[in-house]
Amino acid sequence: MDLGDVHVTRRDGRIGRQESGIRQHRGLIRPGDVVMRNGVAVMCPPRLALEATTITDTERALAVVCDLLHRGLTTVDELTTRYALMEQWPNTLGTQVVLRLADPRIESVGEARTLHLCFSQQLPKPTPQVEIRDANDDVVARVDFAWPELGVFLEFDGRVKYEKLLKDGERASDVVIREKAREELICRLTGWRCIRITWADLADPVRTAALIRRVLYPAASAA
Repeated sequence: MDLGDVHVTRRDGRIGRQESGIRQHRGLIRPGDVVMRNGVAVMCPPRLALEATTITDTERALAVVCDLLHRGLTTVDELTTRYALMEQWPNTLGTQVVLRLADPRIESVGEARTLHLCFSQQLPKPTPQVEIRDANDDVVARVDFAWPELGVFLEFDGRVKYEKLLKDGERASDVVIREKAREELICRLTGWRCIRITWADLADPVRTAALIRRVLYPAASAA
């Protein structure tokens, strides 16, 4: 999100304006909306999440809302309840879309953007954080997204992901080899096909969606 402007809500009910990097908004502040954070009065997480949907596009807002949900700072029920009180708020056309897509299982910005890509490109909605079990019903892996009914799983490969997997004394190549072995294990246990995408793929959603669609529907692609 563009952090060049600070967004504030006026307490005096007057019409907001924009000046010197500050965008003022006129809005009703309800009890519980304001909390103290490091000595500064700020909006509580549910209201912050909803306001984010009004000042940016769906993709960016979805990343913010999913992060707040994943960290347990708000819940879908809280957001839905607070949204019902958003009378006459401007720019709320995309709010319902974000609330419909938002999922606390989404663990990163990359995953949130991947979910949005599937939505915007009219792909089937994938299931996040699917557990993979072995013959003893033990969980041996967890994939970012899966379409179990189509026999496909998707992993978002971001740099941070691989850095988190790096153990003491290991090189990046060690992580790549281990991740490849993990992928092979998942494919062997499930019979599913794997898709891997990166930040660069998210920057070209039409091309990436076409790639995903070919893997999801190989018969249609071959026709």
